[in-house]
Amino acid sequence: MDKRRRKQAKMQSYCSEEVSSIEWEFINMTEQEEDLIYRMYKLVGDRWALIAGRVPGRKAEEIERFWIMRHGEGFASRRKELKRRSELINQQ
Repeated sequence: MDKRRRKQAKMQSYCSEEVSSIEWEFINMTEQEEDLIYRMYKLVGDRWALIAGRVPGRKAEEIERFWIMRHGEGFASRRKELKRRSELINQQ
C-alpha cells in the first residue's frame, strides 16, 4: 500500500472511531423538551443555539446531537436494532 492510501485508511479509521463514540452516547430528553425542540425546529430550522436558548439547561451541541440521532439516516439502522432488542426483551 502506498503512503497516500495508508494515510487515507488511517483517517477513515480515526473518523469512524470518533463517530461511533458519539453514536453510543444517547441523550435523554424529557417529553416536554422533545416537543419544544420539534416545534422550534419547524419554526427556525437547524439554528441550534437559538433552540438551546429556549430549552433550559441544554447546550446547542446537545440538541443538535439529539436531533441527528433521532433524524439522521446514519443512525436509522442503529435505532431499528435497539428497538428490535427492546421488543425481544419485553416479550420475555
